[in-house]
Amino acid sequence: MLLQGLSRGALWAFRLLAFAATSQRSRKELAELADEKLFVTYVDGDPVAFEVLFDRYGPAMLAYLQRQIFRRDEANDVLQDIFLQLHRCRKDYDPSRTFRPWLYTIAVNILREHFRRIGRRREVLQDEAESIPSTESSPEAAATSQQVRNAVSTLPPDQREAVSLHWFEGFTFPEIATMVGASVSAVKVRAHRGYRSLEEVLA
Repeated sequence: MLLQGLSRGALWAFRLLAFAATSQRSRKELAELADEKLFVTYVDGDPVAFEVLFDRYGPAMLAYLQRQIFRRDEANDVLQDIFLQLHRCRKDYDPSRTFRPWLYTIAVNILREHFRRIGRRREVLQDEAESIPSTESSPEAAATSQQVRNAVSTLPPDQREAVSLHWFEGFTFPEIATMVGASVSAVKVRAHRGYRSLEEVLA
C-alpha cells in the first residue's frame, strides 16, 4: 500500500494532525465513495478517509511531480508537502467543487513554492531524468515512456507545466488556467508550443 511503503513517516504525521475520531466505516466502504464525499468525510472527522485519498491519488501525483522535478527524493518530499497542505486547508474546501482539480491546484502552488525555495527551476541533467524507474510492463513501452519523459524534460517550465497537466493528467485548458492563474489563451499557447517542441524531438 502506498501509505505504508512510500511515506510511512508522513502517514503518522497526518494521523497526529487529524481529528481524534474513530472511523465509523471500513476502509472498503470508504474506498467506494466519490472523491468529494470522501474528503468531506475526512473533514467531518474520519482520518481513515484521508488515508484512502492518499492511496487513491498518491501514485498519480508522484508521477506528475517527477515529470516536473525529475528527482524521486525531492518528488517524495513535495508529495508530502502537498498532502499536508491539503489537511491544513481542509476547512476551505467547497463540496460543490470537483476535488481532483482542487488537489492539483494545491500541487501547482506547492511546486512553485518548492522551486522558489531552491532558488531556480532545476536544470534537468540526463542522469537525473533517467534515474526514475519506469512503471511500464514491457521493455518497448518502458523505452517509449523514457523517451517521452526525456523529451518533456527539455521543455521550458511553463510549457512543461501546461503539457503535463493537459496531456498526462487530462485536464481541460479552462481547468489548467484556473490552476496556474493564467488566461485560457495563455495556457493554450504554452501547451501548443510545448507539443510542437515534443513533435520535433520525438520525430
